Amino acid sequence: MATENTHYGAKRIGEMLGLCGSVYFIGIGGINMSSLAHLTHRRGYRVGGSDRMKTDLTDRLEREGIMVFREHRAEQIEDYDAVVYTVAISPENPEYVRARERGIPCISRADYMGYLMMAYPIRVGVSGMHGKSSTTSMCAHTLLRAKKDPTVLSGAELAEMGGAYCLGEGDTFVFEACEYMDSFLDFNPTVAVILNEEMDHVDYFKSMDQIRSSFGQFAARTGKDGYAVVNGDDENVLLSLEGYEGEEITFGIENRAVDFSAVSLEESGGCYSFDILKHGAFFCHVTLSVTGRHHVYNALASAAACDLCGLDAEEIAKGLSNFQGAARRMEKKGTLKGAPVYDDYGHHPTEIRATLGGAKGLARGRLICVYQPHTYSRTQALFEEFACAFDAADRVIFMDIYAAREQNEWGVSSAQLAERVGARAMYGGSPERSAALLSEEIGEGDVIVIMGAGDLYKIYDYLEIEEEAK
Repeated sequence: MATENTHYGAKRIGEMLGLCGSVYFIGIGGINMSSLAHLTHRRGYRVGGSDRMKTDLTDRLEREGIMVFREHRAEQIEDYDAVVYTVAISPENPEYVRARERGIPCISRADYMGYLMMAYPIRVGVSGMHGKSSTTSMCAHTLLRAKKDPTVLSGAELAEMGGAYCLGEGDTFVFEACEYMDSFLDFNPTVAVILNEEMDHVDYFKSMDQIRSSFGQFAARTGKDGYAVVNGDDENVLLSLEGYEGEEITFGIENRAVDFSAVSLEESGGCYSFDILKHGAFFCHVTLSVTGRHHVYNALASAAACDLCGLDAEEIAKGLSNFQGAARRMEKKGTLKGAPVYDDYGHHPTEIRATLGGAKGLARGRLICVYQPHTYSRTQALFEEFACAFDAADRVIFMDIYAAREQNEWGVSSAQLAERVGARAMYGGSPERSAALLSEEIGEGDVIVIMGAGDLYKIYDYLEIEEEAK
């Protein structure tokens, strides 16, 4: 059982922290939580936190003088004035329980992030069921290249940021806005980017009406003086914007009546080049270095957002064309028996279909995919969509479903999914067996994509991947 968001709002949180000199983060090792800890530390607070996992992120925290505890123990928060927690913790977490007993401020991650961002005049929130991290990274890369010195909080690591965030001195705050449990309704964007909307997170969202309502509320957070940068090819997105009081800026490929459109698309090796039109007139030419048609949409959204941030067409074209991708978004890991291996975070049928469609252009031989489904509820609810999502792959190996926060109440399994996909699919189960099956399959000219959002990284312990010289 997850712990609920607080929804205090920026004004009340500012009042709660007025006399506080220290902040403790429960779950400090997460990508987003660690970035919030760094930002808090930079503001002059004494910062500490707990996380059971020792990672590069926790090492970075410790190098900057932030205390990281390896256990969750009640006594560790005694010297702290406030607590920030991730909703992934249990309400019985001993640190959370002790903080409540002491009566000190306890603030959920999203609520606290909404408070911190208010220090920046320009706040760009990137939302959507798919493409958030890639688009946030595209915007970050383009703004950094244009010397805008933004503060960025993303869900994926980016090479030039040295991680998943950077703390700039400029007036722009770019952040990934996650829709799960309506967390993004605690954020305060001046520019709300909505990439797409469809059914997902079925353990929380029960209908498309609920999803459209949530994204509409997120856009409304900009106020009447704000902007909504939205996908004009996505009917659900457009429906969610009904009644929006700010300025609506559309982008798309199919709908030529949009504000930012991509025309003259050409594909080579899975990557696209195209012209961007702004209000029907030539704006810039872009040649992407990341594979897949879906990145054309991400680039259009990034172009529109960066235009609002004050970048000119040349700066935007250079930034988008030089973007090399974010970590775990078709990230090349090296080679296995001569076959290039790409690592990808995709875990929804639409993401899988788009990513594999782009990867197909890289293969001289076969496209082989190893996939780990994420959560039983998503696998069950979208079972038929998953079964059709791997059409571009010549061979698919399914690892066991990553449970995350769930118990298997549905009896669904990766073995069932492999059987439904048919002769092209195999059930691998464990990381070790899946790695063995993959090694047996590889042939000349093949390309390998290892996909999922769980702990599929364990498969790399059983693969002798040769890293490329940097």
